Amino acid sequence: MATAEAAELIRVRLDADQDVFVLRRLSRAAAELAGLEPQDQIRVATALSEAGRELFGTGSVAVLSLSDQHLLISLEHSTRTDLSRLEGLKLAGRLVDEITLNEHGVLLAKRLHGRRPPAPVAQIRARLADLSPVSALDELREQNRELAETIEDVLRLNAELEETNTGVMAMYNQLSAELEETNRGVVALYAELDEKSSQLREANEARNRFWATVSHELRTPLNSVIGLVRLLTGPGGDPMTEEQAHQVRLIGSSTETLLELVSELLDMAKAESGRLDPQPSSVDLARMADQLHVMLGPMSAGIGVELRHEVAPEVAELYVDESMLLRILRNLLSNAVKFTVEGEVRLDARLDTAKDEAVITVTDTGIGIAPEHLTRVFEDFYQVPGTLQVRSRGTGLGLPYARRLAEALGGTLELTSAEGEGTTATLRLPHYSGPPELERVLIADDDEVFRTAARRMLHGFAEHVDEAADGAAALELMAASPPDVILVDLLMPRVDGNVLLQRMAEDERLKRIPVVVVTIAPQRAPDDMVVLDKHGLRRKELLQAIRSAREGHG
Repeated sequence: MATAEAAELIRVRLDADQDVFVLRRLSRAAAELAGLEPQDQIRVATALSEAGRELFGTGSVAVLSLSDQHLLISLEHSTRTDLSRLEGLKLAGRLVDEITLNEHGVLLAKRLHGRRPPAPVAQIRARLADLSPVSALDELREQNRELAETIEDVLRLNAELEETNTGVMAMYNQLSAELEETNRGVVALYAELDEKSSQLREANEARNRFWATVSHELRTPLNSVIGLVRLLTGPGGDPMTEEQAHQVRLIGSSTETLLELVSELLDMAKAESGRLDPQPSSVDLARMADQLHVMLGPMSAGIGVELRHEVAPEVAELYVDESMLLRILRNLLSNAVKFTVEGEVRLDARLDTAKDEAVITVTDTGIGIAPEHLTRVFEDFYQVPGTLQVRSRGTGLGLPYARRLAEALGGTLELTSAEGEGTTATLRLPHYSGPPELERVLIADDDEVFRTAARRMLHGFAEHVDEAADGAAALELMAASPPDVILVDLLMPRVDGNVLLQRMAEDERLKRIPVVVVTIAPQRAPDDMVVLDKHGLRRKELLQAIRSAREGHG
């Protein structure tokens, strides 16, 4: 606190208690002339009164000064004493902005933040010099007046506070009523949504039953027609003219095409209801590519499009459902040939070692797909408009069907295209070349996205994959059919991962099940568990962790 630039206003000797009254009056007047608010004037006067009461005596002097930022009051005392223990100075320190104690006295400072600028120093000095001494009785009257004014201010503020509280309570009641009304609306909306969801589920189930029933009922007569055509054109059939034989073959070809379409519809219905059940086996991908070349070769040669394929040795053998993979590739290749006027259609298969996935691409130099249509080609029954599409009109189910099959195999199917330059379809499948190592794996995690990703990673590695959204559901599944290994997330609702592990440890049958902890908080996992961070988890890491957990339980 700088005092060198402060202008002295007046000095007061504090030889007796009467001088303290004078100091109080002078400090109140100085505060007023310095531009302080009435409340601050009272605070300054009271602070000086308390400080002066503690320090008055022979040789004591009070000096009032004014700087650019503070009203300063210095109280000098001739007797050395510990001022920090004086109660009056403690109170004075709470009433001003700054207080400095030393062995000879105290310096008090009040900041000048009033609404009025201070009067000139000369004018303040003159006004303070004109103030006549007051008696104790006069000073008491002045203090009582100040007290009465303060009480009136308190009462006024209290009335304003009560009025404010009344307004707040009214607003609170109004908001509570509105919130209650909103809650009732939300509850009603949830009930309506629940009813709509039930109706939607029923409609979806009815649609699936319809497709399954119609497709099944259509297969029987179609198979009968195909059988009759084979009888007519076979060695045991009656002789026919060339034209008759040609027409019968057309009937058979059309019927087989129709049967294939019906089979797709049935599989689509199964996929919708989650009932596609892959039957993986060892598949020679190079041989399948050769078969597709032979099958589609005449179609591509007829329009002058060259058909090529190349299968890397690392993915020449895959463990996958052969019929599903064949349908996917046949669909992609036939689409590519249909919409390519010149150039080539190429199938390539390679191994993505980073992700441990087989990557099969079908690339054409055809008409391509515009960006606004590329996002919709996987919608059921959607067909890209155009003259070539009209000539090669289909059902709009090929790509959606192929994607559902890819997902059932634990893989993905994506398209990239440039209009007028061609299209590339990319099929990614988990790379696994042998029979399943495990019969059953249980994934206990409340994150549905992770469960789906983990299920894909386990495709081919485990014959069955069960899922549980919490520890309670996991315990029920394990009681019915104990898995070979369990993936456990520690952060789950109801029964979390830690409780689940404890329950397993207490059960003689379940404690033998190997555990892999897959969590976002690996530091919380038990020390004796195989632990994986679920973020950025790769298939190779997951399979290795499962093998390590089983070896640890061996």
